[in-house]
Amino acid sequence: MTDYTSERAKHGTSRSSTEAIILLGHGSRVPAAGKHMELVAQGLKRKYGYQIVEICYMSRLPPHFPETLEKCVNQGATDVMVIPYFLHDGLHLVLDIPEMMQELAANYPGVKVVLGKNLGFDDVLVDLVEKRIVDSADCADVRDVNLPPRKKRPVPPGQCVFVPRSPEDAARFIDGNPE
Repeated sequence: MTDYTSERAKHGTSRSSTEAIILLGHGSRVPAAGKHMELVAQGLKRKYGYQIVEICYMSRLPPHFPETLEKCVNQGATDVMVIPYFLHDGLHLVLDIPEMMQELAANYPGVKVVLGKNLGFDDVLVDLVEKRIVDSADCADVRDVNLPPRKKRPVPPGQCVFVPRSPEDAARFIDGNPE
C-alpha cells in the first residue's frame, strides 16, 4: 500500500482548534451504513491531529449537513472544509452539494466554508482495489450468498432500489438539454 502522509503531518504543523473537517457521504436507508466513514474520521483525528472531524450525509438517515455545519461552528470552527466522500464526479458533486453548501454558508458569514476535493482517483485507490481483490479471493459465489427477504429491506414503499438511466437520457443533460 502506498504510504501517504500530508505535507503538514510530515513537518509537524499543528492543527488549529478553529479548523473543522466534515466528511460528507451520500446517505443510506441502512442503519450503520456509514460505519467505515466514521472510522476514517476517527483516523484523521488520531493519525493527523485534526481536532474537529465530523461526518454527515446528504440524504436519508442523519446526521445531515445543516446540523453538522452548525455543530462545527458551535465547537468554535471558523474554517470548515467539506470533503465529499464520493468517488465519481456525478450530479451531487457538480450541483447538489455546492448549491446546498452555498445556501447554508450564507447563515455563517464569519466562517469560511470550503468544498474540498472528492475521493476521486488517486494511486492509493489502485493499491486499495488490489488489496480488496486479494482479500476477496476466498469469498463465496454470489449465488450462495443469503439475502434478507425483500419485505425486510429498508426500502420505503414506492421507492426503487436502483434508478435506471439510459446513456441517451444522460447525454441530454451533458448537452444542456434535459427536456
